[in-house]
Amino acid sequence: MKELSSCKASIENSIRQKYFALAHLYKEEKVMDMHIHDCYEIYYSIFGGKQFLIDNKVYSINPGDIFVINQYESHYISQVDQEAHERIVISIHPDFIKSLSTKSTDLSYCFTHRPPNFSHRLSFNKEQQQRFLYFINKITSANDYGSDLLERSAFIELMLLLNIAYMKNRSLFAEGTVIFKYNKLVHDILGFINQNISHNISLEEISSHFFISESYLCRIFKIATGMTINKYITARRISIAKSLLADDLSLNEVCEQCGYNNYSNFVKAFTKTVGISPKRYAMCSVS
Repeated sequence: MKELSSCKASIENSIRQKYFALAHLYKEEKVMDMHIHDCYEIYYSIFGGKQFLIDNKVYSINPGDIFVINQYESHYISQVDQEAHERIVISIHPDFIKSLSTKSTDLSYCFTHRPPNFSHRLSFNKEQQQRFLYFINKITSANDYGSDLLERSAFIELMLLLNIAYMKNRSLFAEGTVIFKYNKLVHDILGFINQNISHNISLEEISSHFFISESYLCRIFKIATGMTINKYITARRISIAKSLLADDLSLNEVCEQCGYNNYSNFVKAFTKTVGISPKRYAMCSVS
């Protein structure tokens, strides 16, 4: 498999081919706003990343950390340590990983199971990092006879490695292990926003709830997450809308449940973020 040099190209390839694609990135691309895409993502940190915002959780990033993100989870690298930002990103079409799974072994488990207190982050030790990179090398070096089978077998082994680690991590989270670190007030603000995301929530309402000024609210949120509250709310609403559309809800129901009191505004925001209208997205999801 060819190793790509763009995260965007990896996403596009996986979606177009209904397969998986891999990008090895050595520097920071143009910073993306909080975003969502129609594929699973595995993000492996080598160095340079500092903070990851996924849905309502902010994670510190250390070398060797792996993040597993599904197609409905909005995410954003909010801080980078330096110009050099090396990481490996694997984009996976959900249908492809489903085709590899069996009744006994669901390879999409780490993307689809989201119990309370779960973590998107897997902190690998040196041995696990070496095994991960070994499978990556097998995938990218397969180019002779049988390369398609070698790619698939290495990919399956890689996914088994990730899912086993994810399942082991779940027991740790249940025991109360701290899984992400950031300002306690911002943590509470994120929780409040997500609890009220289906309402027409405003900066005034949020600031009043926490007894702080709107200017202070905006400042600490931007410092902690790297983005504005309004951008975060929009990204979360579109993420939820995609999930609801995939569940075959009507456009009006989706609009209402995502907190948009104006259907036209919902269509404009969705189309701008996703690239197609919600009606077309719903049709593609069904097909």
